[in-house]
Amino acid sequence: MSDFRTPIGFEEALRPPVDVRRARVTCGVLGRPSAGEGSRAQLMRVARRVPEVMVKITGRTRDAGHLQRHLDYISRNGKLVLEGPDGERLEGRAAVRILAEDWTAELAAEPGRRRDAPVSLSLVLSMPAGTDPIRVRDSARAFAQATFGERFPWVFALHTDDRHPHVHLTVRMLGRKGERLNPRKADLQAWREGFAWALRARGVEAEATPRRARGVTKKAERLPVRKLRERFVAGTGPVPRVLAAAAEEAAVREEKAPAWRRALRERQLRIRWAFVAESLSLGRSDRAQDRARAATIEQFVRSLPPVETRRDEIARRLDEARRRDDDDRMLVDRPRRR
Repeated sequence: MSDFRTPIGFEEALRPPVDVRRARVTCGVLGRPSAGEGSRAQLMRVARRVPEVMVKITGRTRDAGHLQRHLDYISRNGKLVLEGPDGERLEGRAAVRILAEDWTAELAAEPGRRRDAPVSLSLVLSMPAGTDPIRVRDSARAFAQATFGERFPWVFALHTDDRHPHVHLTVRMLGRKGERLNPRKADLQAWREGFAWALRARGVEAEATPRRARGVTKKAERLPVRKLRERFVAGTGPVPRVLAAAAEEAAVREEKAPAWRRALRERQLRIRWAFVAESLSLGRSDRAQDRARAATIEQFVRSLPPVETRRDEIARRLDEARRRDDDDRMLVDRPRRR
């Protein structure tokens, strides 16, 4: 790639919403490319819309029985092999039961342990449909080894019975030296970046960028809110308080909009201008490869959705509904010609 300077706006876009340096568990997640080269490569990966990894904490087990049921689930009652550090392989329900008993016994021996202290942390590492499951498994193994290593015992299983190949990773909360696993949001972001790096190292294009870098301004709807909204739309439940509050705020005039909404729009404009500036810079290059990249970035910017929050969307729909009602009234009130 030509020696261009990554725009300041895009560097802002790449900065995650949490400071990764505040991670309390993750120290040195895998290797990383140099800052400049990484930013350039990331810019093009975002413009090409490479798949985004998903690393999600799905829960914690509270006792031996809970851990046993969870391990039975991820191993499909012993039909799938559980893999651990140093190539450890657990096959069959008996091996899974012994592992659950060992982890629980280690936790019971912890000095000053609280009765409700969790036994293990459950994670899901996922990629979109069509990704090679074997590479997902190998990447998950490399990620777990680099992130938890010998500090925290862990096992994982690959599931391919869903459209999205994914790995269930279970990590013991009590470390081998007595420390406890207590991840922050910064750790979760570092884990996303580490898993994406492991995938790229195995030839799978993957990224772990913030939503704003991809022009996304609306958070994903949480499952409980979605269920409430679906019941409300079907006429079987009340309007969710979240949507009611959003609709009330959407009715506020734009000049009275909260400062965070104005800041969000301004930041998105800066980020999008950074893409445009890079496209113009590459478009002036003598290299056909750079001009092709410029075209890719331009197409990406043109395809970005409007800068719109969920409240903006509700306000737009309210305006559309009012206009339809006004049009209907005009048709009803229009005098008939004789």
